[in-house]
Amino acid sequence: MTRPIPARPGSAASTARLAEILRVDQAGELAAVHIYRGQAAVMRAAPGRERIADQLREMEGHEQVHLTRFNELLTERGVRPTLMSPIWRAAAFALGAGTALLGDKAAHACTEAVETVIEKHYAGQIEELKDRDPALAAELSQFRDDELAHRDLAVEEGAHEATAYPLLTAVIQAGCRAAIKISEKI
Repeated sequence: MTRPIPARPGSAASTARLAEILRVDQAGELAAVHIYRGQAAVMRAAPGRERIADQLREMEGHEQVHLTRFNELLTERGVRPTLMSPIWRAAAFALGAGTALLGDKAAHACTEAVETVIEKHYAGQIEELKDRDPALAAELSQFRDDELAHRDLAVEEGAHEATAYPLLTAVIQAGCRAAIKISEKI
C-alpha cells in the first residue's frame, strides 16, 4: 500500500486561498444576477422605464455568464459555494428592487457602488493570481472589464444624481465588502 505524498509546504494554503477566491466570486456573481433581477422587475412594471429595464436585463445576462463560469469552476476544482447563498440571493433581490423603487438614479447608484467594489476586488485577485494561475487571472480580467462597463453605464445614466447618493453608495459598498469577507470563509 502506497502512502500519500505529503503536501508541499504552502500548497495547502494556496489551495485554500484559491477556494476562497472561487467561492466569493461565485457568490458575488450570484448576488449581481439577483440585484439586476430585482431592479428589472421594478422597472418593467413602471411606465416609461422599458429602456432602463432592457439595460438591466442585458447586464443581468453578462452576470449570468460570469455566474455560470464560476459554477463550472467550483465543480471542476471541488470547491463548495458559500453557505450564505440563499441569504445573498434574497438580500440582493431586495437591494435591487429597493433601489429601483427609489428611482432609476438610485438603481444606477446601486450598480455603480457594487461594481466599484467588485472592480477593486477583482483587481486584487488578478494581481494575486497572475503568476500562479494565469488562465484564471485572464478570465477575471475579462469579468472585471464587464463590471467596469456596467459601472460606467450607471454613471452615464445619472448615478451621481440619486437622492442621498453619498449615503446610499457608502452603505451599499460597506455591505458588499462585508459580504465578500463572509463569503470567503463561510
